[in-house]
Amino acid sequence: MSSFEAVQEFYVSNFVNIRSKKRNVFTCKFPRHWLIVLVLSTIIFLIIVNFVIPYNSVYKDLSSNTKLAYVSKEDEGQWNGQKKTHPLKETDKNPLHDKCETIHIGFVCSGYRSNLYLHTLLKSLFFYNINPIHFHIMVNKVSEKVLKTLFDTWNVPQSNTTFYDINDYIQDVRWVPNSHYSGIFGLLKLVFPKIIPLNVTKKIIVLDTDLTFVGDIIELWRLFEKFNNKQAVGIVENQSDYYLGKNTKIKPWPASGRGFNSGVLLYNLERLRRLDWPSLWPSVAKKVAIIYGSTRLGDQDIINAVLLQHTDLLYQVPCFWNTQLSDHALSYNCYNKFRVKVVHWNSPKKTHVLNKDGDYFRTLYQTFVEYNGNLLRRQLYYCDATQDAVNEPQTDLCAEFHRAKTSQWRTLLFFREYQHSAEENAKNDVTFVAQLSYDRLQMVEELVKYWQGPISLTFYVTDPEFQQCYNFIENSELLQDRTNIAYHAVFKDGEYHPINILRNVGLKNVATPFVFLADIDFLPMKGLYSVLKSHLNSIHDMKAKALIVPAFETQRYRSRVPKNKAQLLGMWEKKSIFPFRSDVWVAGHAPTNYTKWKSAIAPYKVKWEPDFEPYIVVSSDVTEYDNRFMGFGWNKVSHIMELEAQGYQWIVLPNAFIIHKPHAPSYDIAKFRTSPVYRMCLQNLKEEFIKDLDKKYGRLFDNKNTSFLLDIK
Repeated sequence: MSSFEAVQEFYVSNFVNIRSKKRNVFTCKFPRHWLIVLVLSTIIFLIIVNFVIPYNSVYKDLSSNTKLAYVSKEDEGQWNGQKKTHPLKETDKNPLHDKCETIHIGFVCSGYRSNLYLHTLLKSLFFYNINPIHFHIMVNKVSEKVLKTLFDTWNVPQSNTTFYDINDYIQDVRWVPNSHYSGIFGLLKLVFPKIIPLNVTKKIIVLDTDLTFVGDIIELWRLFEKFNNKQAVGIVENQSDYYLGKNTKIKPWPASGRGFNSGVLLYNLERLRRLDWPSLWPSVAKKVAIIYGSTRLGDQDIINAVLLQHTDLLYQVPCFWNTQLSDHALSYNCYNKFRVKVVHWNSPKKTHVLNKDGDYFRTLYQTFVEYNGNLLRRQLYYCDATQDAVNEPQTDLCAEFHRAKTSQWRTLLFFREYQHSAEENAKNDVTFVAQLSYDRLQMVEELVKYWQGPISLTFYVTDPEFQQCYNFIENSELLQDRTNIAYHAVFKDGEYHPINILRNVGLKNVATPFVFLADIDFLPMKGLYSVLKSHLNSIHDMKAKALIVPAFETQRYRSRVPKNKAQLLGMWEKKSIFPFRSDVWVAGHAPTNYTKWKSAIAPYKVKWEPDFEPYIVVSSDVTEYDNRFMGFGWNKVSHIMELEAQGYQWIVLPNAFIIHKPHAPSYDIAKFRTSPVYRMCLQNLKEEFIKDLDKKYGRLFDNKNTSFLLDIK
């Protein structure tokens, strides 16, 4: 026996004897290879531990199913020393114990950025939730329009929304001295206990819009069951030393300890109503304001002052339901121990906040920014016993065209600030209306160089493309300061480009009496905005009249846009510019009569002809485009035909023009060229549309097949 074997035998023998004496586990000597395995395993374990410890912060299984991925009810109840109010119920063991209980959620939403934040918040909320939700949203006029459109077109199952006009409740908080960056809107969460009818709900969760959910809100809703018979306000401790006066030279409003953060509030409405909440908080606020002056954190300062004087109202919600990420946040102490359920970007910097784990949380937020919100339309559980899952539709070769009659495309209006003053909005003002996809984004910068007036643009984008568009606009020197451009987003859904739906979104959201219905790949002549206003001013009655702006094109990508008609005629003579589609689609613009236009010095009338599709200026209350026409073919022709059925006059402007810039063919053009089924569906839709015009206006158009004899329109 070697010396190594002797030593090994000694240690193994002693190890066996000791373990046998203590627990009587080992009854035989340890084999040699087991010792080697044990040693190697110990070494590997120590290496892993040594590697992981330096990175052991937020990355410690925030989204995995480890023991930290679910916090027990005992831990929740005893957070920060709080005692449990009652034993664990059987239903508490099942996170989905009542899938059909309606959760009531309140927001205050009153601005363009707030609408944008709410869109992302809703995606994170819907992602984890399957319960019915009733939203109660305090809004101004703009946000009501934006959010009503969003909810109507998103069509998420089992969600309901009630809007409350902020103007009806401003007087309740206007008197409060306040210096919070959100202004008077930062006080309105105090009003929810007053405005929500008790016959609708006796409890509500009120949220800021700058939150990201990473857990199911039903778990937060169930905390109401933990309230004792006096507790009425559930709130998370503030995760900074602000109320201790350490991070500011200004003395903060009084609070208990670190105070509490009002980004997530649980209101027991019934108890607050009994306590006369509408009188309670003003009474406290008036007394404190005399001593401490203006609130600096809005409603949060007032709620803290109330809870300091009425401690029995407080239910302390666990920290992970409001993980705060301001510059001086101490939230690490929370998310290092518990799985985060809600991330709160409670800083004016929002996602640009300084935090050592900020990259992780920004990635989490970006996941929902780019998440396809259309996937959230799924319905996992049917609360209505009579409601059945939707049956698979029967095979329909033209299904994509037919779905435009009934389907909705998720739409986010005014995703950036829009302003067009009343002085500018004169009786002859006109908005440039166009739609575009992500690959035409760079053309927006070109357009604004030539058009100084208001613009309404509708983007057709995926969720990631939408974020890219937003960033492009925010960082563009030409676009970032232009506030008279209304930007709207329609999110991609389906195979074909819903071009007329996009046009209608832009058309319905203008603030001027007239619109110029154009396409994004056309650049207007310099000064066209002023020229059009001049013509509109000289025509006293624009009812059933359309002003035609002649369209030209160049095949040169770097060709300059002529400054005026004289310069255009010179370029036309040199064949560097020519009438739009004159070589492949004469019928589209031939009625404009370009020969006459060359020498015209005054507007002249022309007659409509089949397949005419000019670019026109009309009253903003013009008939909308027919949504059934999607993709390539007849989408604009059908609109012009309907205006003709209404008896419109067609007037060509002699000193106005637009220039088409060359670009790569679209997917829908390729589909039209290569797919007989596509062309068949379009032909059927054309015939259906003409019959509808006859029924509606008593005008029977000749059903010629001109549009479909050509390879390209």
